[in-house]
Amino acid sequence: MGDADSYLPGHGDVSFDVKHYDLELTYKVEGNHLEGRARVSCRARTELHELELDLHGLKVAKVTLDGRRVKYRQRRNRLHVHLDEAMSEGTTFEVGVSYGGHPGQERNRHLGTAGWEELTDGALVAAQPHGAPSWFPCNDRPSSKASYRVALTVPAEYLVHTNGVLTSRRRHASSSTWVFEQSEPMAPYLATVHVGRYTRVELDGPVESYAIAPVALTSRLDSAFGRQAEMLETFVEAFGPYPFPSYGVVVTDDELEIPLESQGLSTFGANHLSDDWGCVRLVAHELSHQWFGNSVTTGTWQDIWLHEGFACYAEWIWSEASGGESAHEQAIRHHERLRGEAEDLLLSDPGPDLMFDDRVYKRGALTLHALRLTLGDDVFFDLLRGWTRENAYGTVSTGDFVEHAQSFSDADLAGLFKEWLHQEPLPDLPSSR
Repeated sequence: MGDADSYLPGHGDVSFDVKHYDLELTYKVEGNHLEGRARVSCRARTELHELELDLHGLKVAKVTLDGRRVKYRQRRNRLHVHLDEAMSEGTTFEVGVSYGGHPGQERNRHLGTAGWEELTDGALVAAQPHGAPSWFPCNDRPSSKASYRVALTVPAEYLVHTNGVLTSRRRHASSSTWVFEQSEPMAPYLATVHVGRYTRVELDGPVESYAIAPVALTSRLDSAFGRQAEMLETFVEAFGPYPFPSYGVVVTDDELEIPLESQGLSTFGANHLSDDWGCVRLVAHELSHQWFGNSVTTGTWQDIWLHEGFACYAEWIWSEASGGESAHEQAIRHHERLRGEAEDLLLSDPGPDLMFDDRVYKRGALTLHALRLTLGDDVFFDLLRGWTRENAYGTVSTGDFVEHAQSFSDADLAGLFKEWLHQEPLPDLPSSR
């Protein structure tokens, strides 16, 4: 089997899609030990003679296929499941995997570490882009989006939070089982787990909004999230309806280098609880990923600008809406800064070494601003709302966006997109329409 994504070799299998993950997990905080039983419901995209799931650093004890025990082998962070006979295209099947061990982060030579992370007192998962296999067997490609049910048993003094809706909590003698269901399709890298001595605080907002945080930090939440309700209203107007039932933020007691979005919630460190622009822009950035990245997801990592460029531009939109610099002022300032940096990056194909380079974020945002200046505000925001509506819960490519944008303009946009996406030199910003 060839690589599903050249940016992330050794991850993902394009021969089948996962439709649903059902995970029964038990986690011991002391000792960092995870036991899991996964039921992975799949559909063959081609004729199958063998199938592969991604699983990193955890030992498999048993594999079943449609309830029957089957042979398997683990090699290089892949679980190879033997098929007694080929499956035809369109066949649906369920793989069961019993596994366990000490979860940890997966290291990639281009992208660093991602995955299950021990905290001072608890754990979290920050999986983008390659860390999902650190805690459950999956088809680790962003184009394979599925629904999820996660049941996690932990010591009773800890709170659990993950994606979706909490459907039940069962208290046992010394532990609790928390069950969450995520019905909207989700890419594996967006699945997360939080275990900690947390409490839940309700926040204002046009959709159900809340924070999960240590009690000692709850008095500081307003500094970072005090205007999040306004931010949500601004983004709903700009991007269309919020795509999920609720939005949560998890704040860890530990300091984190960067915050990170997952579907329906975002993760921040205690060091991000500030009302200065450096922190507030991150709140806007992660929130906007609910539209751009989580609901509308790039099919391959090559098109990461469709997530990060859009989220960066959302920061500028919020800056303007909240009384700070206008989006145009932000664009001029960042355009001038990029003029002083190396012009050796193709936005449409930055390569794995540069996919999270700040130039991808800023040039991606500038591409959107150039499009806005060309089309005018009314058409531009109609375009964005149409993009999120037509591609909700799906996967997209740069070509899809170019085609979508062109449908909103009588003028030929090919030159604009060629300069900004497919050539290295930084173009000038166009004049305002």
